Amino acid sequence: MFVNEQPHRFAAEPLAGRQVPPLPASPVVAVTYRVFRASTTDRVAMSFAPMAHRSMAVVTVELADGRRGMGESWVNYPSWAWRERAATIDEGVAPLLIGRTFKDPAEAYELLTSTLVPLGRQWGAPGPIYQAISAVDTALWDITAQHAGVSLGVALGGVRAMELRVYGSSLGPTDVETTARHCRELGLTAVKVKLGFGWQRDEANLRQARDVLGDEVEIFGDANQAWSLPQALQMAPLLRELGVAWIEEPISGDRPEDLAELRTRGGLAVATGENLHGAAAFRPYIEPQSVDIVQPDLSKVGGPTEYLRVHELAHRAGAVVNPHLYNGSVATAATIQVAAALPGTRLVEWDVRANPMRAAIDALLTDHGTVRVPDGPGLGVEIDLEALADVEEDLWAPRC
Repeated sequence: MFVNEQPHRFAAEPLAGRQVPPLPASPVVAVTYRVFRASTTDRVAMSFAPMAHRSMAVVTVELADGRRGMGESWVNYPSWAWRERAATIDEGVAPLLIGRTFKDPAEAYELLTSTLVPLGRQWGAPGPIYQAISAVDTALWDITAQHAGVSLGVALGGVRAMELRVYGSSLGPTDVETTARHCRELGLTAVKVKLGFGWQRDEANLRQARDVLGDEVEIFGDANQAWSLPQALQMAPLLRELGVAWIEEPISGDRPEDLAELRTRGGLAVATGENLHGAAAFRPYIEPQSVDIVQPDLSKVGGPTEYLRVHELAHRAGAVVNPHLYNGSVATAATIQVAAALPGTRLVEWDVRANPMRAAIDALLTDHGTVRVPDGPGLGVEIDLEALADVEEDLWAPRC
């Protein structure tokens, strides 16, 4: 199933110890932003709020030589995040890039973060800044790989596997039996159950998932920071009894010291990281070994440039890096490429609910619990945004 390939080498500046290809010597001429949204057709809920729409916010960067790259920014929450992102891209990001030539994505990343992150700090919202930069960084890496004539995974040093194991996300809080059976039909060997909806419902959902899936399928839990530390410790015996392999974001506030205490006293493997931005934010979780698994989200953390730095920190400390992924086709394709190039990744998240924003690449999922790593230039696959034109938002339409 898995193969090792000889890494390609490039004579450019290393990032996290890796030699990467250069960007074309061509200035940026356009940075455009498009949003696609469709109402959910099944019930998607987290412990903190339901998700009423499937959304995909795509940034395209174009160079004077005609090359274009795409990246995706996280806009699932809040429901108006896609509107804020339009202003950040249009007024904050684009003026910094247009007319400039960059030797590699890291150079552009440093310009964007050094200029915009201080504004985000004053604003009290650095997360949206990183989410905007994530899309641009991904787009520039897409161009970099296209320019080299290879996939992004190869551009990052070589694809270590032609298929990656996935886990189904997310079962619950309703229709667990139906969703679990769907996971079995898909051939998945691991799934994640949404928790944080009250002890009785959480227990019932975990037991139902285990009954349907049997002991041969791994089960993970995700509370989306729903519990206090005492509540998480109270849940720990049940999670252990039902063989929950890890618990994700169990504690409100996500403090490293709380997670470390749960890990020690509760006897549970702990995962977190989807809501962290920038590699420095991961250090308090990784270096004291407060968690077992870190989960950077490519569309939030700062794109591939910062994801590589997170991976380097985790790899040195012996932590697993399993990316968080609950996005559309652009972020999914990019995440698969990055995960395929890095040895610290063991699993990739795969949302099993209906998601028209990801339909363009759903065929990459196999029938035996893996996703294929495509080998085309850049993101590896052609993604036709015009196929979603009927659900594209008018960014500047007046709102009541």
